Amino acid sequence: MTKQKKLRILPLGGLGEIGKNMMLLDYDGQGIIIDVGIMFPENDMLGIDYIIPDFQYVIDQMQQENLTIHGIIVTHGHEDHTGAIGHVLDGIHAPVYATSLTAGLLEVKIKQSGHRDHPLHVFKAGDVLELGPFRVETFHVCHSIPDGVGLGINTPVGLVVHSSDFKFDHTPVDGWPPDFAKLAEFSQRGVLALLADSTNADRAGWTPSETVIDQAFDEVFRAAKGRIIVATFASLISRIQQVARAAQRYGRQMAIAGYSMNEYIKVARTLGYLDLPQDLIVSVEQANKMPPEQVVIMATGTQGEPSAVLGRLAWGRHRQLEIQQGDTVVMSAHPIPGNEELVSRTINKLIQRGAHVIYDPIASVHVSGHASREELKLLHNLVRPKFFIPVHGELRHLHQHSQLAQELGLPAENIAIVENGTEILLTADTLEVGERVPGGYVFVDGKGVGDVGPIVMHDREILARDGFLNALVLINKATGELIESPEIISRGFVFLRDAEDLIEMAQNLIGDVVARHKKGNLTKEIEDALYKMCYNETKRRPMTFAFVREV
Repeated sequence: MTKQKKLRILPLGGLGEIGKNMMLLDYDGQGIIIDVGIMFPENDMLGIDYIIPDFQYVIDQMQQENLTIHGIIVTHGHEDHTGAIGHVLDGIHAPVYATSLTAGLLEVKIKQSGHRDHPLHVFKAGDVLELGPFRVETFHVCHSIPDGVGLGINTPVGLVVHSSDFKFDHTPVDGWPPDFAKLAEFSQRGVLALLADSTNADRAGWTPSETVIDQAFDEVFRAAKGRIIVATFASLISRIQQVARAAQRYGRQMAIAGYSMNEYIKVARTLGYLDLPQDLIVSVEQANKMPPEQVVIMATGTQGEPSAVLGRLAWGRHRQLEIQQGDTVVMSAHPIPGNEELVSRTINKLIQRGAHVIYDPIASVHVSGHASREELKLLHNLVRPKFFIPVHGELRHLHQHSQLAQELGLPAENIAIVENGTEILLTADTLEVGERVPGGYVFVDGKGVGDVGPIVMHDREILARDGFLNALVLINKATGELIESPEIISRGFVFLRDAEDLIEMAQNLIGDVVARHKKGNLTKEIEDALYKMCYNETKRRPMTFAFVREV
């Protein structure tokens, strides 16, 4: 009897977390990848720039000729779906497919990563992509960026619908509502499995339309006496358009602070997704010379990132701008889970510097781009899948979405809640949770990709918490005695000028260790002795290092 072939769905990112969305669909060694996103570091991931999915398993399978990737489909232009494209193309050589705006934003990243001539195919919502055994029907969805698509993926075992990030916005900023008809048409044909966005699965009701922000911006612009600084994601094109319209209504000119936002705006204007009159835009240098009441500045940094524009403004480290008394700062984004502390700290620092900071829930200056519970119910009732896999969310969101599906009548055994790296196997009649492949976080720190792992992160936590203590020890090679009193260097542990007794104690301790040392590792003996002394005297655990030199 021939073994029945199965469709394998392997999430590599975005399940059990917010961000770095990436998924492999594989049938008999023929695959496609959906999205290639990054995730912003949490506040305990010290020094990390961003995180990418671990897709080494895919590379290994391709090198062993067990897997062919026919295409990478990117559903929309946000960083958590596009940001890892350069890293992915370093190891996975497959054509990239995206709608016009998404392709324009991807092209910037692809060129920056050195893949200048990599094939990038542009399609329109409604087009069909033929990729190996997969016939992918694209359909328009509303999100907080224009030109987003969901996917109806016809596979040899049945139709799989991927919602992408979405909400059911009947009055979107770009005037292009969701393709309800396509979703209903899928259900008429029979949907084997639904993969649906779970980010707001724990929020009751409906997510407000993007248009409610227009009124909030109108009130902010009417009341502000000084400069207005609006912070949002660089890729949130529709929000930039809303700020531009408010600026025009109130006679302000707009400056763009931040390289990534400038690049994204250039792409969106060129492709016609942003309507910004030429006389509306001024440089940051020009804005600094203008009356404050005539200026609005667009900036990045809504997640408290220290290196972004708003973070540098909050700490007074921006080269061209500084917060002035009377500035109004608008935070037009919600904190990503895990970033709340960083965002709160940024807001407090801005207030300390004299800014009036407006953020949700003070005013409706941001709405989510993700469907809440009532919209999710509508999606399920439109599509009516046999099986359901909640995607895009922390584990709590996935479970909430599963419970919602069960309330609508889907049996629990027809739902698979999995985290990154766990494969799901589908036939026309069965759903099975398979094995888990190696995978997790790949940290990007400067030019290093994946070279910072758990051990390095643990060391950084210790250094950040308790600092370090160094001892420079010179030994007479002939006699084995100290040549001079050891030099003690410390950072982040104690202020040496105020710790003379501790320094003297450390020097005496090293002298005792050297005097009784017979054989073995003197360096380790000194380090262990210093570590115990530091804890006994201060109840702190700094990293201790000894550098022993014989002369």
